[in-house]
Amino acid sequence: MVRREDRTQDPRTREDLALARLAQAYFSRALNELDDDELYAPSARDGWTRAHIVAHIGYHARGVARLVEWAETGVRQEMYESSQAHEQEVEFGATLSPRALRHLSDHASVQLDVAWRDLPAERWHQRVATESERDLPISATPMLRAAELWRASLDLDHGARMRDAPERVRAVLGAPVTG
Repeated sequence: MVRREDRTQDPRTREDLALARLAQAYFSRALNELDDDELYAPSARDGWTRAHIVAHIGYHARGVARLVEWAETGVRQEMYESSQAHEQEVEFGATLSPRALRHLSDHASVQLDVAWRDLPAERWHQRVATESERDLPISATPMLRAAELWRASLDLDHGARMRDAPERVRAVLGAPVTG
């Protein structure tokens, strides 16, 4: 059996990938602790149910995966077609069945993880633009994803705590890094 591992050898990028994977595991655990009815309860994010949070996280993973594809191929890929299109897909996603929502989150995270894993080492410095047109190297996307996952875990409003987040993620989120 062939062992598959990240192609990047950059220590900081590998650390950020580990933080993104930890954040995904934390979010997935919180999601799996919710029963199906609890998915449609209000979240800590104004106007969104927990289903909205889960849909957003799934579509966010797909969006970041498109940025990784851009970095790999050099062909521009938008994270989202537009902010409005992303809002519409989240609204639609929030109406999915519990099983479909859970699959969206799980499958999109695996798709992203494989894209990161298989990105050639020399492509990790390629620059891309996020949905807000923020220009950044693709190597910044694991921390971007980690922060989004921790924020979403808190927004599920089901026992996640900021102090559980790694120090570097808390710093990105603007939370105190001590305590």
